[in-house]
Amino acid sequence: MRIHLAAAAAGFLLLAGLGAAAADTVVIQPEQETVIKEYVKKQPLASLKLPGVELNVGTALPETVELHEVPNVKYRYTVIDNRTVVVDPETRKVIKIIQ
Repeated sequence: MRIHLAAAAAGFLLLAGLGAAAADTVVIQPEQETVIKEYVKKQPLASLKLPGVELNVGTALPETVELHEVPNVKYRYTVIDNRTVVVDPETRKVIKIIQ
């Protein structure tokens, strides 16, 4: 009986860990993504270079990078290496790269 409880507890902890990891993933709703894309087209920015920074979803941008507001959207954007990057302003992490 103890072995079954230990296995069940280990399985639960594994699933709980997966759930926590999934909770870190930010999903932009299609409507918000459309609003962001349309706004970015109307408000183009000069592209920045960030030597030494590998640009991926989850990358935290340095404080020196200015993030620009999109009206009625909680996320911010900037352009790095000619790619529009959507950023969570609270964590400064890249949540979406728009080509």
